[in-house]
Amino acid sequence: MQKTALGTTGFDIVPLVFGGNVFGWTIDEKISFSILDAFVDHGFDAIDTADVYSTWAPGNQGGESETIIGHWLKAKPAMRDKIKLFTKVGDDLKIPGHKGLSEKWITQAVEDSLRRLQTDYIDLYFSHWPDDSTPYEETLGAYEKLLKSGKVRSVGASNLDVEQLSQSLAVAKQHTLPAYQVLQPEYNLYDRNGFNADLQGLCLRENIGVVTYYSLASGFLSGKYRSTQDLSKSARGDGIGKYLDEKGLGILKLLDEISEHHQAQPAEIALAWLIGEKAVTAPIASATKTAHIESFAKAMSVRLSDEEHQQLTDAGLV
Repeated sequence: MQKTALGTTGFDIVPLVFGGNVFGWTIDEKISFSILDAFVDHGFDAIDTADVYSTWAPGNQGGESETIIGHWLKAKPAMRDKIKLFTKVGDDLKIPGHKGLSEKWITQAVEDSLRRLQTDYIDLYFSHWPDDSTPYEETLGAYEKLLKSGKVRSVGASNLDVEQLSQSLAVAKQHTLPAYQVLQPEYNLYDRNGFNADLQGLCLRENIGVVTYYSLASGFLSGKYRSTQDLSKSARGDGIGKYLDEKGLGILKLLDEISEHHQAQPAEIALAWLIGEKAVTAPIASATKTAHIESFAKAMSVRLSDEEHQQLTDAGLV
C-alpha cells in the first residue's frame, strides 16, 4: 500500500491506523491476535493504543490493550519491524500519582508501557490530555530525555486546541526542546469541533501529522445504528444515541447514496473522506472482526470525486 509521511517523525505509514482500544474490552486476546495478523497481512502498519485502555470495562485496571499487543509481539517478534507502535500517557489510571504529564510520572509510565508492550521502544508517544498543572517545559523536557535514550522515537499530543498547541510549540522553540510532531484530535463527518479550521491551519503550517480518533463516530458512521432500537447492538451503543438527530441521519442518507455509487459500505466512504482531508494524515479505526480489516482495505481504494468530498464536508457542517 502507498504510504505517507507522518509529520516530522521521520517515518511513513499507510494512512489508516488501527485503534487498539478494543483489545481487552470488546474482544479478547485470541480474537485480537487474529485481527492484528489480518491488519498486517493486508499491508497496514500502524497501531494506536494507550496505557489507560481499558479502565472503563468492568474488572479492568488499565494496560489491558498494551498487554495484549505485547503478548502478540512476543508470540510473533518479526511483527515489531513491520509496525509503528503508538501509545499514550497522561490519562487517569485511578491510582494516586498515576496521571498527568509531570516528568516523574512520564518517566515511570513509559517504563510500564514498554514492559506491557514487550518492546524496547515506542515509535510515537502521545500526551493523552492537556495537563494544566504541569508546565510544557517540564513535559517536553521529559520527552527530550526519552528521545535521547531511544525509548521513544517521536512525540505527539492528543486533545489540544489551537491555543494549547501553539503554546507548546512556542515553549519548545524558546527552550530548544522537542516539539509535538503529531496531533490526535477527535474528528469525523459528524464531529468537527476537535479539529477546527484554525487548528487545521496550524498543523498544515507547522507540518504536524494528524491522526484522527473516533473516525467513525464510535461506529455510527458504519450505518449500523439508525434508531434507538439499534443502540443495543454493541457495547458502544450507549454513546451513540447523540448522533441520532437530523444532522446525523442526513449524513447517513448521503453516505448511503455515495456508497451505492462506489459499491462500498458507509464506513468505507466515511474513512475515504477523512483520508482525503488535506490536514489529516490518517484516520484511526477499530475492528472487532477480520471482515472489518477487509473493509479498511476497501476504504483505501475508494476515490471520492471533488463533488462527493464537498457534499460530505457540507453535510457535517449543518
